[in-house]
Amino acid sequence: MNKALIVGIDHYDMIGSLRGAVNDAHAVKAVLERHADGTLNFAQPRMLAGTGPDSRVTRSELRAAVEELFRDDSEIALLYFAGHGYIDGTGGFLCASDCAEGHDGLALADVMSYANNSPAKNKVIILDSCHGGIAGASAHVAQVAEIREGVTILTASTAEQYSMESGGSGVFTTLLVDALNGAAANLVGQVTPGSVYAHIDQSLGAWAQRPVFKTNVKKFVSLRNTDAPIALSDLKKLTTLFAEPTKDLQPQAMWWHDVIRQLNASGTDVVSVGNVTSWNPPGLLIALPRWQQWLVLAQETGLIAQAEAALTTLPQREQLRAGGHRKCHLSLKMSPDVLGYLLLDLTSTRYRR
Repeated sequence: MNKALIVGIDHYDMIGSLRGAVNDAHAVKAVLERHADGTLNFAQPRMLAGTGPDSRVTRSELRAAVEELFRDDSEIALLYFAGHGYIDGTGGFLCASDCAEGHDGLALADVMSYANNSPAKNKVIILDSCHGGIAGASAHVAQVAEIREGVTILTASTAEQYSMESGGSGVFTTLLVDALNGAAANLVGQVTPGSVYAHIDQSLGAWAQRPVFKTNVKKFVSLRNTDAPIALSDLKKLTTLFAEPTKDLQPQAMWWHDVIRQLNASGTDVVSVGNVTSWNPPGLLIALPRWQQWLVLAQETGLIAQAEAALTTLPQREQLRAGGHRKCHLSLKMSPDVLGYLLLDLTSTRYRR
């Protein structure tokens, strides 16, 4: 089971209010609730929103909610906070609606104590607040973080920096939601804390805030599953296409025949021209069997007309006889949809000179 506490505080009684923290919290809640395929991810995440005088998030309420989040043996316990942050000589603080000076907020030392002692397998703390980078810092040794195994911290800025708002939302959280929606997904569609950090760090560019990432884990957990850019069934073909790491692609004849028949049935003019003998980007060096054998293959796949047309248009200087075979350089047309399908479209191929 995954648990999440999502906090957004715009309203403050005695310090300057914000405009985008609650919006950010709603956006994070919406993206975390379900995976891209609609299955549950963080079921019913708890939401605390400080929107005005009649809807405040007090320090005591915030502290109790954080303590409850990290109390259970969940698979993932995730805390997201958007609001004011404060720092002084004793450490950092998350400011609740009733804060008067900043240091009367919830101490990050208390948050880290709850997380470090939690029985949850993975504890993830995400802070879009000023000075959030101090979270997890040692109170005794500078530049050292004290976090136990299973804890990950991702903050919008360093301990010395402010966290920016732009267009009614936090710059950091906008990129966080983008990452969770798939921009930071790996090849199987998983979005991990590490990939989220990499996406945000690269995207911030010249912004005067840098995200901070601290972790003590043996393996990254997936925060959300999105649509994989490549189907898993196609990825698994790599182990057969490349039996050895140093081997070039060796397509099998029967596989080529199957691909050609499928494409021909869809009306695509494609023909295979033998076996690949070597890789020579951006083209393939194709060894053509005797022309008669090639025409038989074209006849079997219903592409005899295209095959004969290709033979008549092939430049003479490309037709080199060697040991009873002819060779030619053909440019490669990759199918963007199916991994490993090397397709030669003879109606549009440009021959290399």
